Amino acid sequence: MTTAFFRQELVENPWFSDFVLILYFISLLILFTFGAHGFVMVYHYLKQRKLKPDPPVPGQTPMVTVQLPLFNELYVVRRLIDAVCALDYPKEKLEIQVLDDSVDETRLVAADAVRFYSEQGFNIKHLVRQDRAGFKAGALRAGLEKAEGEFLAIFDADFVPRPDFLRKTIPYFYQDPKIAVVQTRWEHLNRDYSLLTRAQAMALDGHFVIEQDVRNKAGFFINFNGTGGVWRRSAIEDAGNWHSDTLTEDLDLSYRAQLRGWKFKYLSDVTSPAELPSELNALKTQQFRWTKGAIETARKLLPEVWKSDIPLRVKIHSTFHLTNNIVFPFILLAGLLNVPLIFIKQHGGHELYFTLMSVFVLAFIGSFLFYLFSQKSVYPDWKRRLLLFPLFMAGSMGFAVNNSRAVFEGLFRRKSEFVRTPKYRIEHKHDSWLQKKYAPSKINWVVAIEILFAVYCFFGVISSLYYLELAAIPFQLLYFAGFAFVSTLSIRHALRARKIRHNGPAE
Repeated sequence: MTTAFFRQELVENPWFSDFVLILYFISLLILFTFGAHGFVMVYHYLKQRKLKPDPPVPGQTPMVTVQLPLFNELYVVRRLIDAVCALDYPKEKLEIQVLDDSVDETRLVAADAVRFYSEQGFNIKHLVRQDRAGFKAGALRAGLEKAEGEFLAIFDADFVPRPDFLRKTIPYFYQDPKIAVVQTRWEHLNRDYSLLTRAQAMALDGHFVIEQDVRNKAGFFINFNGTGGVWRRSAIEDAGNWHSDTLTEDLDLSYRAQLRGWKFKYLSDVTSPAELPSELNALKTQQFRWTKGAIETARKLLPEVWKSDIPLRVKIHSTFHLTNNIVFPFILLAGLLNVPLIFIKQHGGHELYFTLMSVFVLAFIGSFLFYLFSQKSVYPDWKRRLLLFPLFMAGSMGFAVNNSRAVFEGLFRRKSEFVRTPKYRIEHKHDSWLQKKYAPSKINWVVAIEILFAVYCFFGVISSLYYLELAAIPFQLLYFAGFAFVSTLSIRHALRARKIRHNGPAE
């Protein structure tokens, strides 16, 4: 039926092929532009990888407030508080704020931990708000009003800071009074838990090993990653404090501070371990929030970036940085157009077009090199880990429906609440989230679209094989595998969560 439809359109409506070819060219041009940016990152990385930050002068112990924003973190709250109270820093110079917006048993666990460590002589406070106004940004802003520290370290609930975290970060603020943030590299507690966590680790390593380090050394704007870093209090206040009008309050404040002339310091050799989402619907929630928030921030701040007096190269790179999630609708569009392209090519008459389009494969090479160097820089077994790259690419395609929805909501100013990513204290292969609550159990309409795309792309694979369009098969397979994997695992994990919720989760 689909084959007959495409053939009929090509015969009866000659404009149909031109329309498809133009749309496909636009899609690949945008994907190529952002994908080729990987070459820029790799170039700067190779040029600057031997540059190390000047070693700071140790010994400074200013007053530091550690802020721990929480919302329903039953399984990880005690782990977080224990780790923060184990920081190698003078007690009299350390204040800990447990910013607890929880509405479940987390509040009791947090209160018990605060009481325990308070009796041990720690300056630790349990701050509870009556509502979640402003969500995480609102909690941080409320905590700042009561904070005693000159510097503020922030950790989300899924992090386990190392004891020497403050010893390794605070001294950098004394290198330059204009340093606003010292950000550390995320490390992954459960990286090898599953294929899902391995793929996430690869994506995050690309950001933390290459992007953040390159941007910082090259003088481009970077972002505080919401956790695993330290802010100078005066920089937060000078930049206008935390805002809650985007879902990425960290990216928003980062750009506002840098537009005010503040500097950031990124430490690739200092790591902060954290837990990756171990089930797919939690990951979708996280990706939706990050994608939509970045688009909201771009819409809000790009005009300010271009009106500022920062160098042109910084403006251009900031534009790429803030808008890179715009690729997801075009990933979706390219996948949609891949199938009619098979029949257009068979119909003939566009040989030069298809020859020229082969140039866009270079963007794929740029992405591959980008992740190759990120893995090689961190892991001795990088060659084995790089075998995961096709799955990672397929997953990126499979997330296109979920993230495209986030892009459009961000562009069209549709507001949504800050939905936090559930954590289950998954650290080892034998750990399981199946007997724990918080797991999303709702199957929404996005999954239905993903299933339709999987079936559609499978038809593309069969058509490519039938017409011996061998060059198209790898990309058709990636699209099919991505949508099939994401939709199937979404349903499977949601049904498991629903069953456990019906039977009652283990506390």
